[in-house]
Amino acid sequence: MGPHAPILKVAFDTPLRQCFDYLPPAGGALPGPGMRVRAPFGRRWAIGVVVAGAERSELPAGRLKRIHEVQDAVPLWDPVTLGLLLWAADYYHHPVGEVLFAAMPAALRDGTAALGARLVWRLSAAGAAALASSPRLGPRQRQLLELAGAAEADAGAIAAAGLGATLRELARRGWLESVERPPLAPESGPGAPGPVLTADQARAFTAIGAALGNYGAWLLHGVTGSGKTEVYLRLIERVLETGRSALVLVPEIALTPQLLARFRERLPVPIVALHSALGDSERLAAWRAAASGTAPVVIGTRSAVFTPLPALGLVVVDEEHDPSFKQQDGFRYSARDLAIVRAQRQDVPVVLGSATPSLESLANAAAGRYQLLSLPERTGRAGQPRLGLVDLRLHAARDGLSQPALSAIERHLGADGQILVYLNRRGWAPTLFCPGCGWVAPCAACDARLTVHLRQARLRCHHCGAEEPMPFACARCGAELRPVGEGTQRLEATLGALFPAAPLVRIDRDAIRRRGDIERALDSVASGRARILLGTQMLTKGHDFPDVTLVVVLNADQGLFGADFRASERLAQQIIQVAGRAGRGDRPGEVLIQSAYPEHPLLQSLIAEGYAGFARRALEERRAAGWPPWSRLALLCADSPVRAELHAFLCAARELAPADAAGGLRLLGPAPAAMERRAGRFRARLLLEAQGRAPLQRLLSRWLPGLEALRRPRGLRWAVDVDPLEVD
Repeated sequence: MGPHAPILKVAFDTPLRQCFDYLPPAGGALPGPGMRVRAPFGRRWAIGVVVAGAERSELPAGRLKRIHEVQDAVPLWDPVTLGLLLWAADYYHHPVGEVLFAAMPAALRDGTAALGARLVWRLSAAGAAALASSPRLGPRQRQLLELAGAAEADAGAIAAAGLGATLRELARRGWLESVERPPLAPESGPGAPGPVLTADQARAFTAIGAALGNYGAWLLHGVTGSGKTEVYLRLIERVLETGRSALVLVPEIALTPQLLARFRERLPVPIVALHSALGDSERLAAWRAAASGTAPVVIGTRSAVFTPLPALGLVVVDEEHDPSFKQQDGFRYSARDLAIVRAQRQDVPVVLGSATPSLESLANAAAGRYQLLSLPERTGRAGQPRLGLVDLRLHAARDGLSQPALSAIERHLGADGQILVYLNRRGWAPTLFCPGCGWVAPCAACDARLTVHLRQARLRCHHCGAEEPMPFACARCGAELRPVGEGTQRLEATLGALFPAAPLVRIDRDAIRRRGDIERALDSVASGRARILLGTQMLTKGHDFPDVTLVVVLNADQGLFGADFRASERLAQQIIQVAGRAGRGDRPGEVLIQSAYPEHPLLQSLIAEGYAGFARRALEERRAAGWPPWSRLALLCADSPVRAELHAFLCAARELAPADAAGGLRLLGPAPAAMERRAGRFRARLLLEAQGRAPLQRLLSRWLPGLEALRRPRGLRWAVDVDPLEVD
C-alpha cells in the first residue's frame, strides 16, 4: 500500500469506543460514509458502517485487513442525518458503532438490502396446466395457485395467510415463479378538509408558516383540547405543497394509532409509523418508504428521530415534556433534544408542542432561544374543566374511592357522560401484608415489594419481572395474608360492583399486551360502549375523549415528596394532562383530585393558577437551588453484584476526575440509587454538575479514557448519562 492509499474507518456494533482502520475492497467503487460493509473482525466476519476516510493509519501496513464486500450502493443516511448520529455519539459519549446500529432497523443490522425490491409470485405455465388439469390438488395448493393466477401474490401476504409451506412446495415443482417488483407505496388518505382555525391557531400557523425554509424553534404551549394537532396538520400541508417531508415524534406507542388515523384522513400522501411494536419486516418497509421519499410523512416514537427523509421541511415533537423521549439505558439520548439539533442542522423549523411544557423549554423560551406561541383556550364550547380537591382526611375511601368521587361518578353517568378514573399503579394491590406478624412480601432480587395480581394468584415485581405463586397464609405465623392498597385491577373490580350497568375498559400495561389491544380499547371508548375508563399514565398522553365529563385522580400524593428534583414537575404534568381529558367536547368537565395533603403548595398552585403558575414558582426554586436549567448534569451510573466492589470502583473513578474550577464543576457521591438493589445487582451513582455544557463536556472527554482503562471487577458495569432525567 502506498503512503497515500485511502484508509476506511469502520464502526461495528460493539461497546468499544473506537473505529477500526481497513483497506478498501480489492475492486469496485470506494464505499462512502454511511455505507455498510462486510469485513473480518476478530475471528469472525461482521457488518460495519464506514464513518470516514483517512490518508494513513497508525497501524503498520501488514496489520491492516481489507474490506471484503460493500453492502450498499448509496449511504443509509443523508449527510445531515449521519452527521447528527456522529454528533450524538460524541455528545452523549457513547460508542459510535452502537449509535449507528441502534438507528437502523434490525433487518439492516444483518445485511438485508436497504432499498430492496418487493418479491411476488405468479403462476408459471406448468402451474397453469396443473391448475387446469390436476384433480388431485389439495385445497391449500389450489387456493394458492388460484391466488397467483388471478394476480401476482405478495410473499408477505402468502406468509400471513399461512401458505408459506405450500408456497415452497409449489415453487419446488416449478408451478410458481418469483418476480421482483418495486415496493408498494403506503396508502394515501382522502385529504379531507380541516375545521376553521380559531384566532389563536391561525396566529400560530401564520407565524411558523412564515418561517418555513429556515431554522427556528417554536414552543407551542396549548392547553389540552386547544387544537395543537390541527396546527401541526396545517403546517405539514404547507410543507407538502413545497415538495418537502415532515417528521412527527410522539412519546408513546399508544398514541400512534389515534394520531395516525387522523393524519391519514387529512393528508393525501402516504404516511408511515415507526415504533418498537412493529415487526422487523414492517419496520424495514416503513423505513424504506421514508428513506426513498415514497412516504413523505413519518410519525414515530423516540428512535424515529434518526429516520432518513429526503428534503425534510418540518420537525414536530408532540408532548415535548414527556420523559419517554429520553432513552434510559444503552444509548441514553434525548429524542426531543436531537430533534432540535437535526432541525438546526437541516435549517428547518421545529415545533415543540405541549399543554405542560418542560421547565427547560420554558426557560429556553424566556431566554429567546425558542419562540413561544400560546393556545390558551379550548376549541370546544365547554371551556376548561373545573378542578376540585377531595380531602381524604375528611372523607373515608372504599378501595381508594372517596364518597364525593363516587357521588360524582353516579351523577355524571346519570347525565350520560363518560368517566375517567386515573390511578398510576398496576396490579390488584402494591403490597401483600400479614396482620399477625407484620411480614410484607419482598422481591428477592430488588429493594421492592412484590405487587399482588390476585386474578392470576401471582406476586410480581414490576421492576425486575420476577414472579412467584401467591401464598394465602403467612409462612411465619400462619395468619391469613391481606392485599393492602389499590391497583387498577382492584379498582376495576370495585367499580364493576358499584356500577354494574356501566361497561368499563381498563388501559394499562397489563391489559394492553398484544397487538391491536390499544386500538380495540380506544374504539370502545370512542363508540360509547365503554362508560368508565380506568387506567395509568397511558391515558394521560394526547388522547381525545370528547364524551368524558368527569376525571377522578386517585393517589395524587405519590409525587409530592419525591427525592428527585423533577418529582414535582412530573406530578404537576401528570395531573394537568389527565385533567385535560375532561370536557373536551361540548359539555363542561369536572376534575376531582383526591389527596391526604390538600394544603400542599403544589396542589394549591395548580388549582389556583394552573400549570403556568406552578411553572413560574418551580423555575424560581430551580434557579435558587442551582438545578437545571440553571446548570448541566451528567451521571456515572454503575451496578455490580457486589456492593463493596461497586463503591470502590466509583471512589476510584472520582479520584480520576480532572479538576476544572473555571467551569464550576462539582462531583457528588458516590451514593446508592434510590432503589439500591435491582434484579440482584447493587446500583450507585456519581453526579457531575457544571455551570454550562462546555465545561461538562470537557471534563467527560478527558475523564472517560481513564475510566475505560480503570480496572474493574468482573460483573461490574458502568455507563454515562448526559442530561439525565432522573438523579435519584
